[in-house]
Amino acid sequence: MSRPPPPSRRPGGSPFHHGSHRHLLAAGRPAAPLGRVDALVVPTARRAAALRHAAGLARALAVPLVALCSRWASAAGAAKAADAAGAALLAIDVPEARSLALPALATTDLLADTKFERRTDVSAKRNLGLLIARMVGWRRIVFLDDDITVSDRGDLLRAARLLDVYDGVGLSIGGFPDNSVVCHAHRRTGGYQETFIGGGALAVDPVRTTSFFPDIYNDDWFYLLDDKRLRRVAVTGRAFQAPYDPFAHPDRARAEELGDVLAEGVYSLLDVGGTVRHADRGFWVGFLGRRRRFIDDVSRRVERCPDTPERRRMTLSLKAAHGRLQFITPDLCADYLHAWLADRTRWRRFARRLPTPVRLERALTLAGLEPREIVVRRARGGGYHKVCQSSSYLGVRDEWTPSGSLGHS
Repeated sequence: MSRPPPPSRRPGGSPFHHGSHRHLLAAGRPAAPLGRVDALVVPTARRAAALRHAAGLARALAVPLVALCSRWASAAGAAKAADAAGAALLAIDVPEARSLALPALATTDLLADTKFERRTDVSAKRNLGLLIARMVGWRRIVFLDDDITVSDRGDLLRAARLLDVYDGVGLSIGGFPDNSVVCHAHRRTGGYQETFIGGGALAVDPVRTTSFFPDIYNDDWFYLLDDKRLRRVAVTGRAFQAPYDPFAHPDRARAEELGDVLAEGVYSLLDVGGTVRHADRGFWVGFLGRRRRFIDDVSRRVERCPDTPERRRMTLSLKAAHGRLQFITPDLCADYLHAWLADRTRWRRFARRLPTPVRLERALTLAGLEPREIVVRRARGGGYHKVCQSSSYLGVRDEWTPSGSLGHS
């Protein structure tokens, strides 16, 4: 299926790019009934202050904050944030992905030791969150990025309730737009560009849905797919993305380009009624040509902008994306999707073999974690006390019920 996407009729639309995929989503009713959240899962790489909002939400919802820490984040720092908020906490200093009890993935191997190998661990942390939640028996978890705020906790409860019907429910991301570098430049120069739902604020059922996050940019878009098309997913409520400079360094555009190409290509097919399996080599020949013309078009618009530091940063970022695009071939794209489909089968079989529900202590052991990497803390109030990091899973057996919820007294 190599037909091009239809030209956009919206002001600022591009014949080479789909500025929105939101029509693929069901809309949750703003006044939908409230449900129950089992845990907030936050993959974090920032210092402890970045967890204050999530810890406050966890306390307000009376659920544990699961902080998956690396780089500048630490389990000890997460414990300080939880202390300040009075929130229950499971904080983990996440080791390298190869140390975790996650299945080897063909998509990761395909890109290993190439310029496309991903240098972040956000996908591994999200998969670890899925693994623990599934074994403990949590049915309604919310992934929340550490630079996302949710002003109305009811939005999270409505998203959780919608999991009765949908496989994933995302909050609409407001504030600073959550897009790739190229799409940011498209918007800044007058192009029509919306956002989609994603892992920054996403409710899922890790027991019913056996999907995974591949180690690539736009991993959350792939999580939302099944073998052929988008799963039953919805959007409700609102979250807010903190501002950042997408053009701060050209390396960001380089790192995003393959994942942006693959996800935008697949979703452009879904937009016109196609499926993942239509993304064969012939499709990618045509799509890569359109991607090249899209970046060229955005670059020309940037050149017409006033000469400012931001314009110069945009120019460098677009050159970086264009340069990386030259190494992306139709064969690579087709091979990646073939590997991803195989990984979906591999992950599904792996997930279905996991014991569930089990006590948290056993779930952490089966995930390949060492006790020294973990802090467990009970919420203040209602008779809770802090459980410190130790050489064993101190107190975990008594504090976490087999269903995964905290037994409030």
